[in-house]
Amino acid sequence: MAECGRVDSNTSHTMDKSITLPPDEIFRNLENAKRFAIDIGGSLTKLAYYSTVQHKVAKVRSFDHTTKAASDKLYEISMQEEVTARLHFIKFENAYIETCLDFIKDHLVNTETKVIKATGGGAHKFKELIERKLGLKVDKEDEMTCLIKGCNFVLRNIPHEAFVYAKHADSEFRFQTTNPDIFPYLLVNIGSGVSIVKVESEDKFERIGGSSIGGGTFWGLGALLTKTKRFDELLQLASKGQHTSVDMLVKDIYGGSYGYLGLTGDLIASSFGKSATADKEFSKEDMAKSLLHMISNDIGQLACLYAKLHNLSRVYFGGFFIRGHPVTMHTITYSINFFTKGEVQALFLRHEGYLGAIGAFLKGAEEDNPNQYSWGENYAGSSGLMSVSPDMNPMQRARSGTFDMLEMDRLERQLVNLPLLQDPSSYIPDTVDLTEDALAREYWLYCFEEALDGVVKRAVASQPDMPEAALRAEKFRQKYRHKLQTLRHQPFAYGSLTVRSLLDTREHCLDEFNFPDPYSKIKQRENDVALKYYQKAVKSLEELSWEERQFALVRGVLAGNVFDWGAFFPSRPWLVDSYDQWLERLKGPPHKCALFFVDNSGVDIILGVMPFVRELLSRGTEVVLASNSGPALNDVTNGELLILTERIAAMDPVIEAGLREDRLLLVQSGSSSPCLDLSRLDKVLANVVRERKTDLVIIEGMGRAIHTNYYAMLSCESLKMAVIKNSWLADRLGGKLFSVVFKYEVPAGKPNQDSGALSPF
Repeated sequence: MAECGRVDSNTSHTMDKSITLPPDEIFRNLENAKRFAIDIGGSLTKLAYYSTVQHKVAKVRSFDHTTKAASDKLYEISMQEEVTARLHFIKFENAYIETCLDFIKDHLVNTETKVIKATGGGAHKFKELIERKLGLKVDKEDEMTCLIKGCNFVLRNIPHEAFVYAKHADSEFRFQTTNPDIFPYLLVNIGSGVSIVKVESEDKFERIGGSSIGGGTFWGLGALLTKTKRFDELLQLASKGQHTSVDMLVKDIYGGSYGYLGLTGDLIASSFGKSATADKEFSKEDMAKSLLHMISNDIGQLACLYAKLHNLSRVYFGGFFIRGHPVTMHTITYSINFFTKGEVQALFLRHEGYLGAIGAFLKGAEEDNPNQYSWGENYAGSSGLMSVSPDMNPMQRARSGTFDMLEMDRLERQLVNLPLLQDPSSYIPDTVDLTEDALAREYWLYCFEEALDGVVKRAVASQPDMPEAALRAEKFRQKYRHKLQTLRHQPFAYGSLTVRSLLDTREHCLDEFNFPDPYSKIKQRENDVALKYYQKAVKSLEELSWEERQFALVRGVLAGNVFDWGAFFPSRPWLVDSYDQWLERLKGPPHKCALFFVDNSGVDIILGVMPFVRELLSRGTEVVLASNSGPALNDVTNGELLILTERIAAMDPVIEAGLREDRLLLVQSGSSSPCLDLSRLDKVLANVVRERKTDLVIIEGMGRAIHTNYYAMLSCESLKMAVIKNSWLADRLGGKLFSVVFKYEVPAGKPNQDSGALSPF
């Protein structure tokens, strides 16, 4: 967030003087902007532009080990420049539009754009100003079309976009899992009036109803009643008022509830009913609150009737009347709950204010077909959802005079659901929602802040030949610490706060300051060392009896996950222990194909996972190894795994035959996270899983099998293996540091197995 000075007719302001943060914190990468769109409402302007971002990536390349001059190292690491696409969305008050346009004009370099797409009621008003300042032709787009396109885009690409508002709950924002099929839905857009739109597909929507009683009615009548002209001030009055002073309730008429009709005594019987008979003055606050209830209840009932008429259960609310204000969200939520008896939830959107700008941009970019890609929110460059409740966050600035930012990065891979999810619409990746668990939230925020020094040192050490690395690392520290402080006061800023989102935010901030893989040299060293012991490990396993070997293989994966335990491996029974059921299953027919989500480099992948994979191949099971597309902590990436597997194949005929016969496949997961979201996987991987008729999924590691996917329900057999490497988490699970989770599950309908499931959190 950055403050900006207002445009004054008598004073010349420059962007550099009026914004308290550096300008590139707001209009980032403007010099590479390619295409613009703008949505101008009655009070807010939303600017969108597309840019290309140049950043460093860590690449690995195998050494040629056939020559005499071959290096002792398995591969070399190089930093290369890569260009990716990014969408920028900025929201600010109309009062700053001229100053912002001047800044854009001064910093825009070599753009090929000749046209700016525009939507919103203010597009006509500012058309001449935009064309004069930027030298671009304004091409106006239909407001409703842009709104729907923007809504579809955020629902498809931002997992925690929609939320339910619960005013009196521990967490006021309860984020919803987005159904993979986002259609159909009802969009209730509350501007000056109300438009109710049924959306059936990307390009098929219909305005099925509406009302002239909307936000403009609240503003207009509110101004007449209270003499308050500003919309936000009117809402502030309403938040302090008591509507019961003005409204006539059921108990005011009947002395209590009307049980025969099921009406409680506190129900509003007549809005403003007391004002006709009471001989007293009513406060501005009470009148504003009564007016807000009256209009919200009317809109809520109308939305419910249309939802029932068209058999729609998903109802999203947006428009300037909402704008993230708790008091409006609460009154609409109450109304929807009352009229549907809880059958329909009022859903709100984190980025509701950007929908028009996003849609206008998409209209201008249709020749590039942006919907063919998957996009991800860049936490490093986005403001996040801001609470406007003073009680929720006393440190937050007032909304007036602020800039909000949203950035979306185009992902290299198109992301889809894992086909083996039992019910994709109810799948929740994360085991604990820190937004709702205050104790867990405080602990993990403290952990990540305490770990910052170590991350900074590791980042600098990963680039010893770059003298400016220390300065960039310090900037990373400041930015990530600021993010942690924001999340401490606003845990809902980027959707549900989880260990996964904290890790991902850190990775985004590291990327922002060109630290693409701080663990690269550590991984390289550990891989080189572990490879030297591979043949010895395989030979030792082959000397064991079949049953002894199965346990040793499991022990190898678990031990490898925390490097080398030696004699400290915990004895059974483990904290979660269904090893006996797994062993019995292995005595049966082999699985057709196993999908194995791998974790760490070094000992884990080479001495733990690969021998396990070798055994599966020997049983006649095909294996798909899914590894990260990009770096995260010390996790093995697909590029590294390709080189490692090639080297192992040169030593091991079983692995070599698996590769040659196409029974062992190495596929990118589409992720660059230490955790795992099975609803956002590489489409290529999903196709392989489907084509190979995969009937076993193996997930290893604390990030992928404990922090995420512990409760994931799959339509095939699954095996989740992890060691709890955090004493606080182990204690909360009822175990000790280095407790083992070995969870084998069989879906309903197959022979039931006691998975030893633990309900830890």
